[in-house]
Amino acid sequence: MTEPSPTLFLVGTRGSELALVQASATEATLAAAFPDLQIERRIIKTTGDRRTDVALADVAKSEGIFDKGVFIKELEQALDDGSIDIAVHSLKDLPTVLAPRFALAAVLPRAGVRDVLVTRGNFGFDAIPAGARVGTSSVRRAKQVEFLRPDLQVVDLRGNVPTRLQKLANGESHDAILLAEAGLVRLGYLPESPSNDGPEPILDMPGLFAQRLEEHVFFPAAGQGAVGLEIRTKDARSRVLAEAIGHKDTWLRVTAEREFLRLLDAGCHTPVGVFSSLTDGELHLQARVFPEAGGPPQSGEARGTDPLTVAQSLFESLT
Repeated sequence: MTEPSPTLFLVGTRGSELALVQASATEATLAAAFPDLQIERRIIKTTGDRRTDVALADVAKSEGIFDKGVFIKELEQALDDGSIDIAVHSLKDLPTVLAPRFALAAVLPRAGVRDVLVTRGNFGFDAIPAGARVGTSSVRRAKQVEFLRPDLQVVDLRGNVPTRLQKLANGESHDAILLAEAGLVRLGYLPESPSNDGPEPILDMPGLFAQRLEEHVFFPAAGQGAVGLEIRTKDARSRVLAEAIGHKDTWLRVTAEREFLRLLDAGCHTPVGVFSSLTDGELHLQARVFPEAGGPPQSGEARGTDPLTVAQSLFESLT
């Protein structure tokens, strides 16, 4: 058996359009930092991609995946058997606590963290007609719609970003849908920065409009907008490569957000919204947590320079 080249580096990714864009960004950054590195991509179909017959919140239960990592199980198996050296994830899909043999080694520069309301027609969240059907696969988004607009109907929505947009354009069971700003920007449906304060047209999708929902109104998921690079914990080579292309400010922010989830004992499908900002080295962390027993959400905020300490302070501030 021929030994692999010491310069060969295998990148694992899901096969959705957004996942491939994120993998391409990772590969391009690696290639710029390590010109002699031979990079090859491995596309891996995950449980979350395969099981589109049930609501996303029920996939883990139906498949017996207790860590809720429905978009990472097969990627971690590939890390285990050496089929890949690094797994590229949308960080919000990565469980808060990983098995000891795996590690989050680095994150790329963060894109926009907001959620985006996409509608047929030029109107925003406050102007959605009562009784309208809002599509999402996220429990966090559903809970916030119910909290902010209890007069709306939340309807399950599965599929990748282009599929979801097309379903809305076709009028298939939805009057509006909720998506992540980062995905829409990375796929070219929105510019990086909004052109005005109102709804914006979705590029190449006539009749669809987007409203970027402010973080302090509609709280995003922990890690939203970040691309995470997962490795085998003991793989020193992969760690060196990942850390070399990692983004420090994003790392500080997502470390605080994910530590807050850990303190809550929350996973990537728990209805928790949390977001951070970093100004002159100071972290500002805010959260909205929906109790499992129901009722109004708890909220809190904290500031500081150490991400773990700030997360602890936020946890203790919840009211």
